[in-house]
Amino acid sequence: MNDKSIESLLHEQRKFPPSDEFISAARLQPSAAEALYAEAAADHEAFWGRLAQQEIHWETPFTDILDASDAPNYRWFTDGHLNVSYNCLDIHLAERGDKAAIIFEGEGGDQRRLTYRELTDAVSQFANALQAQGVSAGDRVVIYMPMVPETVIAMQACARIGAIHSVVFGGFSASSLRDRIIDAGAKLLITADGGFRGGHVIELKAAADEALAEGCDTIETVIVLNRADCGVSMQDGRDIWWSDAIGGHTAICEPVAVDAEHPLFLLYTSGSTGKPKGIQHSSGGYLLNAKLSSQWIFDLHDDDIFWCTADVGWVTGHSYVAYGPLAAGATILMYEGAPTVPDGGRFWSICQRHGVTIFYTAPTAIRALMKFGDDIPAQYDLSKLRLLGTVGEPINPEAWMWYHEVIGGQRCPIVDTWWQTETGAIMISPLPGTTPTKPGSCTKALPGIDVDIVDEAGEPVTSPNEGGYIVIKKPWPSMLRTIWGDNDRYIETYWEKFQNRYYVAGDSAHRDTDGYIWMMGRIDDVLNVSGHRLGTMEVESALVAHDRVVESAVVGFPHDVKGEGIFAYVVLRGERPSGDEEPALVAELRGWVGQEIGAIAKPDQIRFTENLPKTRSGKIMRRLLRTIARGDEITQDTSTLENEAILDQLRGKG
Repeated sequence: MNDKSIESLLHEQRKFPPSDEFISAARLQPSAAEALYAEAAADHEAFWGRLAQQEIHWETPFTDILDASDAPNYRWFTDGHLNVSYNCLDIHLAERGDKAAIIFEGEGGDQRRLTYRELTDAVSQFANALQAQGVSAGDRVVIYMPMVPETVIAMQACARIGAIHSVVFGGFSASSLRDRIIDAGAKLLITADGGFRGGHVIELKAAADEALAEGCDTIETVIVLNRADCGVSMQDGRDIWWSDAIGGHTAICEPVAVDAEHPLFLLYTSGSTGKPKGIQHSSGGYLLNAKLSSQWIFDLHDDDIFWCTADVGWVTGHSYVAYGPLAAGATILMYEGAPTVPDGGRFWSICQRHGVTIFYTAPTAIRALMKFGDDIPAQYDLSKLRLLGTVGEPINPEAWMWYHEVIGGQRCPIVDTWWQTETGAIMISPLPGTTPTKPGSCTKALPGIDVDIVDEAGEPVTSPNEGGYIVIKKPWPSMLRTIWGDNDRYIETYWEKFQNRYYVAGDSAHRDTDGYIWMMGRIDDVLNVSGHRLGTMEVESALVAHDRVVESAVVGFPHDVKGEGIFAYVVLRGERPSGDEEPALVAELRGWVGQEIGAIAKPDQIRFTENLPKTRSGKIMRRLLRTIARGDEITQDTSTLENEAILDQLRGKG
């Protein structure tokens, strides 16, 4: 074994094939899936060209499929012209104009329903309002909004006139918003007075005013939605209420055809240097993968109610709320608030109330809801659910099994999806009518996605259960085009590792003997313990398999003997231990991990906490955990934390 390879010590043997009933009704039958894989393998470019012609309405059909002349700045369908909004909305009006496009529920229980015709009208009217404010094709518009239909309306309106939107998650601080506005050179900001989250009003306009107070000279207009009715100051000559902005404008706005490579949006993701990276996505290629993956992976049928719980401030909310499902003609559900308001049954009550059939959420949310026990979901009728999905990070096998048994009633296939902001759409996932699933594995790459696992030299890893870098060997339509304003950083970050041969995802993974892919965490989360390279996710999975543990996060810290030690933060079912019980439980958990995956993986330190530090989107702030484990002072921005009070517990003081 290469001494720099990553060892996989956790072995999962359970396997769940799709039921005959699910297969018989599946949109993508096993024979059709097999044909897609064969077609892609025979001619990669022609495969994507055929699907682009089939799935997208082109104002000007393309003749060039892939331009690799300036690789790794790949370009797709370059001479074709289209409009993304038209492909998501107008194209459905004849057949499903009266079908619900969006079902919305606010945290306070208010509900709205927009048909495709109503959504098209609202998008067109707001697009006219943007144009009246001087916004035109190529201008950047920043959107800083709660999770309400107007956020999708704003995104689609930008797409309709060729403006480039950049959505900033409503949980981000004023300084984070300012950085993104300045980097994008945005002309207009769309925000709200506030939004509801966790029983509180999140004051977005106040944060926006703070952001705009310094350095945001390019912003000419701020459009403000009155969502929370919380009273805000409006600056004369700059700020305008949403209702006033759309006043007097018609619900007819001809879509602006743009070339396929025209940027649809920028989405900023954290960078290792601290400066956010503006990931730039195209129009044609992005739309193609978002639509196809929605159809293939979520098995969308015309009567489905599809709920992706992600906020549109993240890429999941772009691809599987605002664009992919709408391009496929689906009904999407949007929920504004927290999953635990008024209690831990909110998600399940929404599923029951609105007849949700497809549910797509993050492992962090699943583990948080597991903590409330089985009795709460048992109070709700979840019988209409027929497909479950996970996104955001690897799901540990025990959370997978709880999801399968308690939420899915052992009847729903689970699509465990791997992808990134940069990939634009899902890259690796089971096909629900075809792929037998294993708890914790995202299984295999989709048709047309050439994924491999390579070692430090860039050579394929051939031994089962030996980990390495996950790479994508061939370009795909929804890949990021560049980092906004910094192409050198794009090449350095994603391509230079292996001399521009492969896209480097930054994640580690291994394949098992069936060829299934298991994600092992970020490469920079790999632990080097006494010369052994271990993925943090496997230690976390072992801990969560213990019946006292509901969630865990593992990081490394400097160790005099081992070089790097293992520090585990653990959330328990029930009360945290006290007195003599604490060291006894620590010893029990260390022994458990040793039994599950080997003595080398035993945590050196275990700290019990009531929760993990998460953003309001559910992301665990692992950099913060590493800082605390090292005993360093916290210098990171903690404004996006759901609960800052948890910091004392994490430091061992609470």
